[in-house]
Amino acid sequence: MVYIRIVKNSEETMLHNLMQFYIYEFSKYNPEIKLEKDCTYKPFDLSRYWKGDTHHAFFICLETEVIGFALIESDKKRNTVLEFFVLAGYQGKGYGKAAARSLFEAFSGYWNVSQIEKNQPAQNFWRNLISVITNGEMEEVYENRMYVQKFHTSSLV
Repeated sequence: MVYIRIVKNSEETMLHNLMQFYIYEFSKYNPEIKLEKDCTYKPFDLSRYWKGDTHHAFFICLETEVIGFALIESDKKRNTVLEFFVLAGYQGKGYGKAAARSLFEAFSGYWNVSQIEKNQPAQNFWRNLISVITNGEMEEVYENRMYVQKFHTSSLV
């Protein structure tokens, strides 16, 4: 069973470790991403996820195993998927789709999900998933070299 759970402040190092795989995968779409001198990727600043109520970090879990993560921004007007990642060995098995749907159900209202122009696999994943779970009740725009799917949770089927 796939589920999402909030990342605790005490688990920040675990999230940073998992994000190394994400950054590695993402580096094929952005040649500006380089290793630091210690041969790791520069960590994300996650401080906003431990204070305030607009940023939320989740682990994606399969039974007791962490298989990915999601970073969400949510305010009173819109929810946004900032980052989303499932480890390569778990991709293509429906786990990411189940986790994404759980996130959409956890935060009602309007959503924006964006992908950079070069990341065709992410575009296909999000475009197909959102179209299916909203029965086509979504809008897609292209702006600033990004594809953005927009929808409201009231359209979830």
